[in-house]
Amino acid sequence: MRKIDVLPYNPSWAAQFKSEVALIAPILSSNLIAIEHIGSTAVPNLAAKPVIDILLEVNSLDVLDTCNEALQHIGYKAKGENGITGRRYFQKGGDNRSHHIHAFVKGDEQLFKHRVFRDYLIAFPSIANDYAKVKLNAATNCNNNSALYCTLKNDFIDEHLANAVKWFHK
Repeated sequence: MRKIDVLPYNPSWAAQFKSEVALIAPILSSNLIAIEHIGSTAVPNLAAKPVIDILLEVNSLDVLDTCNEALQHIGYKAKGENGITGRRYFQKGGDNRSHHIHAFVKGDEQLFKHRVFRDYLIAFPSIANDYAKVKLNAATNCNNNSALYCTLKNDFIDEHLANAVKWFHK
């Protein structure tokens, strides 16, 4: 069973992301448009589950699908859309998860949402601190149930994603 732990910010998360880029980028070659560090581990001083979230912007999901075997060789398990239409999702580390890849085709609205939420939390450290409290509470009360952990964070994320979109468009 996967244990859900929210840990204090670790500055090595940025280096872990960069190391993974060096493994992933050559596999994706000319299909790759952008590769970015997203999620809580990308926000300085934000407590997080110690899982590096990686955002891929690609030209073609069909071409990305042909890379599944090569990504598996560096530890990633392809999970298909995994609940989000138009996404390709990969996990590394099994129950001791270390990385997630979220891949979308150029122009997908999810790219914007992931980026703007990250940038909003970076721009507003007090909101990031509130988010840390929500995540710590969720981890304490979810009994290692990942779906419940996500549910306990959803209201905060929905409210602040809407605020982030407004902030971006000012």
